[in-house]
Amino acid sequence: MAQRALPLPAARLGRAVLTAGAAPEVSGVVLLLPDGESDSRRRPSALSYAVRLPFARSLARAGQEDGLAVHVVRYRTRGWNADADPAADARWAADEVVRRYGDVPVCLVGHGMGGRAALRGAGHTAVSSVLSMAPWLPDGTEPEPEPVKHLAGRRVLIVHGTNDARTDPELSYRLAERAKKANRDTCRFEVHSDGHALRQHRAEVAALASDFVRGSLFGRPYARPVADAFAAPPPLGLRMPLAAGFGRSLRH
Repeated sequence: MAQRALPLPAARLGRAVLTAGAAPEVSGVVLLLPDGESDSRRRPSALSYAVRLPFARSLARAGQEDGLAVHVVRYRTRGWNADADPAADARWAADEVVRRYGDVPVCLVGHGMGGRAALRGAGHTAVSSVLSMAPWLPDGTEPEPEPVKHLAGRRVLIVHGTNDARTDPELSYRLAERAKKANRDTCRFEVHSDGHALRQHRAEVAALASDFVRGSLFGRPYARPVADAFAAPPPLGLRMPLAAGFGRSLRH
């Protein structure tokens, strides 16, 4: 008897990450999109969700006075696959935010494969900004280039470690060059000597992310490095180094 393929499980939003003292009403939402694999129909591991929670908490703490809610998206599968499954899950998650919270701005924040899903899902009408960290991108062997026209009207920040051995930082630079032509509100930070996980400068990356989220979702003034990056013409605005001590400067 032929075996029938089991249906994919539905995508889900993890429980909202909130902190003590958070505003009672949600005014903006971050959807965190985890890393994954290029091809896999297996269900995502619990670890892929758990590893994003510390970062989710740091964003929630930074935005607690603004009414920020952070959700980690649980994909249907752990692979990108032929149908760009995580990008579809990101769009579903944005729909779910609208259903739960109403007309609030959404920032898609992704890492690795999730970084690509964030860029792909940015065309959703609720999405106002995208933070793509160490994105996994096509290497030019695919028949069509990664789309960028739908990024128009969004704030787009790409962050990539220069020593990333898993996803090529040169590919994110090339995508940023193309995206900048469709959307001037695109910038890219290089984290010198850091790898794929961006652990070496974790505090600075977290501070950069928090600053971008609060500025993009709630109109808070950007810190000087972020403001300068958006204002700088290419290619300078696409190869901005992450300044040492960025995290400390934000706390003053």
